[in-house]
Amino acid sequence: MIEVYKNLFIGNLIDFERNQFDSDFYFVQACKEPCHRKALGYSGRSADTNHPEYLIAYRERRIILNMIDPPTAKYFDNIQFEKSLLFIEENLKKGNKVLIHCNQGISRSPSIGLLYLAVKGIIKNDTYAEAKEDFLKIYPNYKPSGIKEFLEKNWRNYIK
Repeated sequence: MIEVYKNLFIGNLIDFERNQFDSDFYFVQACKEPCHRKALGYSGRSADTNHPEYLIAYRERRIILNMIDPPTAKYFDNIQFEKSLLFIEENLKKGNKVLIHCNQGISRSPSIGLLYLAVKGIIKNDTYAEAKEDFLKIYPNYKPSGIKEFLEKNWRNYIK
């Protein structure tokens, strides 16, 4: 778990398990397995696409994303990033600590953290490539998969 900005942490599932009972922490859970599956209680391949929480579920101190780490951008949705950025901003403004986590802490969670820092102008943000280069200085384990393609395609939706 690395603090990438004041009270903003990026990590993995183990970091969540270690901090889940600390009431100072709020969580962005960027993982279908096991977080989204557990929140919705589904047992098949995926949640029902008609379920109102198919993409995003909210539970106490958590936003839980139905997000996998595929080699392509097609399984990501802008709303997941938009709501995550709002959740992070609201909680940091309240003085809460926010941990963004996925399973391993190398692709999805750092991508959301990178995007937040870029939107806020904390790191370079003219392009995704520029932001990634700057972000690697503070989070050297960043190795994005298909989420990289998604961010490259949608960069201007967030950085205005």
